[in-house]
Amino acid sequence: MTDRTLKVANLIKEKTAEFLGRENNKTSLITVTSASCSPDLKRATVFITVLPEDKEKTALMFAKRQRGEIRDFLKKHMATKTVPFIEIEIDRGEKNRQKIDELLRNN
Repeated sequence: MTDRTLKVANLIKEKTAEFLGRENNKTSLITVTSASCSPDLKRATVFITVLPEDKEKTALMFAKRQRGEIRDFLKKHMATKTVPFIEIEIDRGEKNRQKIDELLRNN
């Protein structure tokens, strides 16, 4: 990832977290763990984790429904020429890390 792509990805992560924190209905905690951008900055993927885990599917559907609003929010808060189209996914890497931590604690 280039410096520019990294900066844009970090800004998207920060602003998406701000937006979801404001718009979330508070039945679950949605945490934005990371974001990545395509080299041409036309697409970005935002990775989230959800607590409690049983609300994960509902929270992911909510976040995906908000993609248009997230993009509008980014347009207002980013000083870039183009704002990427946003995709949202559950952060499996973070989930696996938490599972490993739990297994290690139980031994």
